[in-house]
Amino acid sequence: MQAGHPILITGGGIGGLATALGLARRGFRSIVLEKAARFGEIGAGIQLGPNAFHAFDHLGVGDTARAMAVYIDQLRLMDAMGGEEITHIDLGEGFRRRFGNPYAVIHRGDLHGVFLRACQDSPLVELRTASAVAGYEQDGATVTALLAGGGRIAGAALIGADGLWSRIRAQLVGDGPPRVSGHTTYRSVIPTERMPEALRWNAATLWAGPKCHIVHYPLSGWALFNLVVTTHNDALEPVAGQPASLGEVMRGFGHIHPRAQGIIRQGTDWKLWVLCDREPVERWVDGRVALLGDAAHPMLQYMAQGACMAMEDAVCLAEMLAAHPGRIEAGLGAYRGRRLLRTARVQLQSRAIGEHVYHPAGPHALLRNAIMSARSSEEWYEVMAWLYGGSGLSGG
Repeated sequence: MQAGHPILITGGGIGGLATALGLARRGFRSIVLEKAARFGEIGAGIQLGPNAFHAFDHLGVGDTARAMAVYIDQLRLMDAMGGEEITHIDLGEGFRRRFGNPYAVIHRGDLHGVFLRACQDSPLVELRTASAVAGYEQDGATVTALLAGGGRIAGAALIGADGLWSRIRAQLVGDGPPRVSGHTTYRSVIPTERMPEALRWNAATLWAGPKCHIVHYPLSGWALFNLVVTTHNDALEPVAGQPASLGEVMRGFGHIHPRAQGIIRQGTDWKLWVLCDREPVERWVDGRVALLGDAAHPMLQYMAQGACMAMEDAVCLAEMLAAHPGRIEAGLGAYRGRRLLRTARVQLQSRAIGEHVYHPAGPHALLRNAIMSARSSEEWYEVMAWLYGGSGLSGG
């Protein structure tokens, strides 16, 4: 379907590789330009809603991804102050019938590996490491990626999938550094035998407390538990992957129930991130250049949708370019039009959930508990339908 120049993709994370794979399935050649010396992913667990599985199937990796995932029975919300359950959402047969796919969790590195191997197997995808892209030029007929080392690579289009600190976004949007949320997340992965036996639930569990919350769920065939704890500590500067001591982690959780504190005390080798996002913007496209994933719509982690939105972007981008043969700019414009409002909604709702669901105190928390505990699983399915009920291609 594509003659001449390939499509250039900056960034070899989940979004960039999913984009290359989606394009290949529509007959487009691509070159993935990754700045690191090797392809890989930082982090541990990732949650996969039904919309992620819709994207997997579009990208041809559904069976492989399903074989690596851990299928959980519930989404469970606990009160970190009282130690009791607020509500849970059943993820069994009723959920799968409603949305056509399951809810699961997977190690981020395993998911990245699914896409990496599929791209390595495709004759239409070229993978290049140590290829940091500093910017771009375009002349109306082609676009040129300007490498940090001084090289130049011409392409039919350039997709900026280079994350929160995207150099492509810096040139295309020019909106400065990310917005610092003031929330700090600490991550650990522990062997299952270290998880308190009474809490080894087959669930994605969240303990909500004043200015803090805890998330845990099983990984890697139940060999591990992913442990992520977040505190609203008014951090001022972005930090990514910095080591942290248990004492530092516990400073944000001294006020919660001992049962919840006991989970944190099992963690080791803690790393911290200060969470950042950006305001939604309308400008994703500049001629033959478009943004994708965190470069387009970086979001807080509170809806567990960052990777899912990037995979949906990848599917939509490939579909829109295929629907506009020979008209790259029109295809990119159609992609942006279909994805803008859906991703902006996830960005803004992720912020709101952090404030109104995960971190409130006093009467605000009591009201949350009363409202959320009154809903049945079926009622929760209706709340989730806009997010989980489709592929994201329609933009809804």
